[in-house]
Order: sequence, then structure tokens, then C-alpha cells
Amino acid sequence: MSNEFAPRLALLQQLADRLEQRRADFIAAEAEDIGAPCAAVAMEVDMAVEHLRTMALEAPLVVGKAPYGIVAAILPYDAPPVMVARVGGAAILGGNQFRFSCSSQTPRTARLFQEVVAGLPGFTTVVGVDNREFGRSCVDDPQVRVFFISGGGEVGAIYARQAHCFDKLFFAGPSGLPPVILFKDADLAKAARFVVGRAFINGGQYCTTLKRAYIHREIYDRVKELILSHLGEVQVGDPLDPKTRIGPIKVERTRKILDRALAAIQDPHFLVPPRRDGEWRGPFLLETTEPPDLELFGPFLALAPVKSDEAAVAQVLGSRYPFLVAWFGTPPPGAQDALTKKFGMTYDNPEFVFTPLRLPFGGKGESGWIIENREGKLIKRDGAFIYSAELVR
Repeated sequence: MSNEFAPRLALLQQLADRLEQRRADFIAAEAEDIGAPCAAVAMEVDMAVEHLRTMALEAPLVVGKAPYGIVAAILPYDAPPVMVARVGGAAILGGNQFRFSCSSQTPRTARLFQEVVAGLPGFTTVVGVDNREFGRSCVDDPQVRVFFISGGGEVGAIYARQAHCFDKLFFAGPSGLPPVILFKDADLAKAARFVVGRAFINGGQYCTTLKRAYIHREIYDRVKELILSHLGEVQVGDPLDPKTRIGPIKVERTRKILDRALAAIQDPHFLVPPRRDGEWRGPFLLETTEPPDLELFGPFLALAPVKSDEAAVAQVLGSRYPFLVAWFGTPPPGAQDALTKKFGMTYDNPEFVFTPLRLPFGGKGESGWIIENREGKLIKRDGAFIYSAELVR
């Protein structure tokens, strides 16, 4: 490995050490900002630290490549330590500078990041500036060559019109209702455990959380019973309690889109009495034959019985937001290729709950893309990306 990477890796090691030292502070900050349960935030920090400490694994992706300059980002409100590690770590490894602003929903977390990166070469966090203003400053600054944003479809459309100002514009769009399919021969115990764990982690406030499960009719009743048994482990309460899985949903926009999604379902059959009291929402576990295909965040899971494995695949392939799909059991002939072509991320009988940070990340279509400026010609790509490979020329 080239000696040029030694100082970059050392810098990322310093960031990892500082994140680890402030782990308890991040837990308190995210609980105050968005109601994130402490177990989820602890996992975020631990995964970010491990990722940064092992960035040498990605050095082969940037050997012989040139940096862009300044990589800027507006972080989403979910999992900010992970995003700093994934995007910021890749930017620094490639020899870039990393300038970032946190979501307006996380002011305490933003101030904490300002303290964490203080004095670290290449890192700048912007605090106290509205994200729209920060975005405009990035558009106007010719030194910002790569810009990362996330949010709803309207946000992507706004910045897409400014793509010519950058060498690369990344958009991590809405994940919609990420589906999981339980095929007829699925390992039911494994699948049910994954579905509940993945749906309600951090109160369902990750873009990768599951929102709908298509289940073959012949196994549906048994799966439903298993899911209900696991749901008893999903505690709603104080985010600083290690047993809590769903804290208060403090982000008003999240509460509104949850309510909108529930209103869009015709005759929903709730399997547990849903909680709707101020900031307290869910868990929403319901049965419906047609889950809504729209943007959604929060503790929501719809179970949909299907007559065959082929019918489940057909419904999933119609997704408006092809961000992520998981399945358990054996897909029918041709289904795996079709699902892989449609979705940015595909999980075949997965065993993890939170997506490992070294896997390619991102959606397709309306759920995410890159617009790359090649000598004045804008080229749009989508799919799951490895950021280290994308943040160098």
C-alpha cells in the first residue's frame, strides 16, 4: 500500500477514537433530538467506529486515483454516525475534504459532531445554518465538487436541476416501503425473527427498515403467530432504557407520513392495538392485501398473504421505490435475477439486522441515483454504490 494512505488512515483512526469516546454523548443527543433508543444509537456508533478503523480494506479502490476536492453532505436525521463513517470515511480515504451539515432535526447531535471533528484536518461541520442555506452555499461554491443529499422526492428534484454545478451529485431518496418475501419453503423461525427485528429497530426510523411482508398463504398463519410472539419483545418507552425499541417519534414529518400511510389503507386489520398519542406512535402491525406504495418512515409493518411465490414477486416488482428487498426461502425461476435488476439492494436469506457498512448501499429509480458531470454531459446512474470507489476520479 502506498505511503500516501498512512496519514489518511491515521486521521480516520483519530475520528474513530473520538466517536468511541463520545458514545454516551451521542446516545443522549439522539434521544433528545429524535427519540432514538439508546440501543440503536450505541449500535450506530460501534459500527461507525469499526468501519473507520478498517478503512484500509477499501484502499485498493482508490489506489492510483485522484480526489475531487471538497465532498459536501447534508446528513439525514437517521444514523448520522454511520453516514459520517460511510461517506466521510470514503471522502478522506480518497484524499478529499469532507464538509457536512446535520439534519435540522438533530441540533444537539450537530453540536456534538462539531466538537468531535474539531482540529481534525479535512473535516468541517457546519452548525446553525438551515439546510436549504447550506445546500445553496454548496451549489454556489466551485470548490464543492461532490454533493450528497437525502430526503423525499421533491428534494431530489430540486437539486437535480443544479447537478451541472458539481462533478457528482448523490441523492439517497425515499426508500418507500421496503418489502420482504417469505417464500413457501422459508425458514419460518429465522424469517420471523428478522422481519420483526428489521421492521422496528430504532422505531422503524432507518431507510432500510422493512415495511411490508408478502407471505405465501400456506405458511401465513404460522408466520403471523411467530411475528406476534416476537412483537412482545418490542418495547415502547424511554429512549434511554436499554430495552426500548421504539421511543417517541419526535419528528413531526415522520408522524404525518405515518398518519397518511395509515389513512391510505382500506380496511386495515390491526393485529395489536396501535398507539397514537402525541409523539408516541406504534408499533403498527396490520394485515392488508395491498400495502400502500408511498414514502414512509416509522414503526410500521404490513403483512400481506399471497397465493403463490410468483404472485409475491410480481407485487414486489411493481414497487415505485426500488430501494431494498429481502427474501427467505427459494425464489421461483428467474425471480432472483428480476429482483436484482429492479432493486438497489437485495438480501438473500439475511442474518444481520442492520446493513453491514461495507456492503454497497443505495436504491434505484425514484429511491436514489448519481448524476455525474462528464465534460459538460450529465449522466444519471442508479444502484447500490461503494462510496470509496465513487469519491475518486
